[in-house]
Amino acid sequence: MSDASFNQEDFDRIFGIPKNEIRENYPVLRNAVLEEVALEFDAMRIAFGDTAHSFATYVRDMKT
Repeated sequence: MSDASFNQEDFDRIFGIPKNEIRENYPVLRNAVLEEVALEFDAMRIAFGDTAHSFATYVRDMKT
């Protein structure tokens, strides 16, 4: 999540999860993080053009 959209509620929701639940929900959390990274690359598309779009696609392809 970008700094602008990240807040304490998000932090508590993500990091307040017990470890056994993280293991069970690992693919869901991993995919959410990868999508956030891809969105940040998409936001850089104006400055970096096709390179940023390629990185965003690459990161999205990493999802399980």
